[in-house]
Amino acid sequence: MAEASRLDLKGLNCPLPVLRTGKALRALAPGDLLIVEVTDPLAAIDIPHYCREQGHRLVGEEKDGAVLRFTIARG
Repeated sequence: MAEASRLDLKGLNCPLPVLRTGKALRALAPGDLLIVEVTDPLAAIDIPHYCREQGHRLVGEEKDGAVLRFTIARG
């Protein structure tokens, strides 16, 4: 399996984290992983919701201080 792609969206506010996550996922092949790092607290709701709506799988979610990190498998 290839190494996961990374997307640093720290400092961006809604709706930019979801929009840029969607654009990055569209560029990946199904099953590829994307690790997204954000600081917008609303992303804790928005990114999991986006994944459910678009058929992607949220593999992991963790918080490190102010940084939220999502691991997403493209659907």
